[in-house]
Amino acid sequence: MTDLYPAADQRELLRQAAAAHTAAAADTEAFLRRLPEVPDPADVTEYANLLSREERARADRQAAADAAGLRLPSMETD
Repeated sequence: MTDLYPAADQRELLRQAAAAHTAAAADTEAFLRRLPEVPDPADVTEYANLLSREERARADRQAAADAAGLRLPSMETD
């Protein structure tokens, strides 16, 4: 049976991906608020992990946006 409303499913996946990206960014912000004046190696590692998570979530959000038909022209400048 064919799904009559595939776009709605894609929009929900996009909303979920956006929420995951927002949560990842919020976790990074929370980390930066508690970051000591002199970060130690564990802080650097945690920050790298948070940034990686945020970047993966951003890429997932973009892929979901593309799947939902929200393809944007390149925003890069020459």
